[in-house]
Amino acid sequence: MNFRFSVLLARALCITGLAAACGAWAQQAPAGHDQVYSTVSGAKAPAATESVADPAAQAVKERFAQRFTELSVTTVRRTPYGIFEVQLGSDLVYTDEKVTWVMEGPLIDAITRRDVTRERQEKLGSVSFDELPLDLAVKQVRGDGSRQMAVFEDPNCGYCKQLHKTLQDVDNLTVYTFLYPILAPDSHTKSRDIWCAKDPAQTWQDWMVRGKTPPTAECDTPIEQVLALGQKLMVRGTPAIFFKDGSRLNGAAPLEMIQARLGQ
Repeated sequence: MNFRFSVLLARALCITGLAAACGAWAQQAPAGHDQVYSTVSGAKAPAATESVADPAAQAVKERFAQRFTELSVTTVRRTPYGIFEVQLGSDLVYTDEKVTWVMEGPLIDAITRRDVTRERQEKLGSVSFDELPLDLAVKQVRGDGSRQMAVFEDPNCGYCKQLHKTLQDVDNLTVYTFLYPILAPDSHTKSRDIWCAKDPAQTWQDWMVRGKTPPTAECDTPIEQVLALGQKLMVRGTPAIFFKDGSRLNGAAPLEMIQARLGQ
């Protein structure tokens, strides 16, 4: 869950009296995330049930909206774990039928060890690859470039640099990088210098892999368009990876997981 939303939820909890000792908590996001472990048996984690024909889920939605008037509830779904999933935009929290408590953090299926929350967020954040404006991205081609992925990256993102190391030996790949300066004051400047360079792809690699500062360059950039696109796609952090099959991964995912998505 993103920092700003955590603060908003914390303040909402305080306002409604659901959080004890909330004075300090409301000033900052929680330091860590709780996990709920389920012992529901089965070969795989079942999906949350849609709330269309579920009166209980609709009642939870109404109670949640009444208690947290400053939060916009997208939908509520009943989960197979005895709790309800509340969708707030691209964020997910969990509660009971009476909305007597609210929890943020990953819901883990203890049998399959799957991160149910992450899977749901990836599904909610999926997008048609062919609809991405790839002309706004820095294009890097390796080998025949037959496999494709698009990544939103900030030039000051440590996890993005880790992703570059993960992908350094992957061949036959085309990577479209959307420069997404959201982390540091000079992220916008670095993004501009990289986009305006004579060879943006090489300059980007020189910076992310070898730490070579991009030389100052001036030109018209699509940065504002990319920022608007990222907001539309609910990109809250970097890296955010989009694949040809419409799936999405957030963070510096392991090579095996990326290879699996590229192979689909």
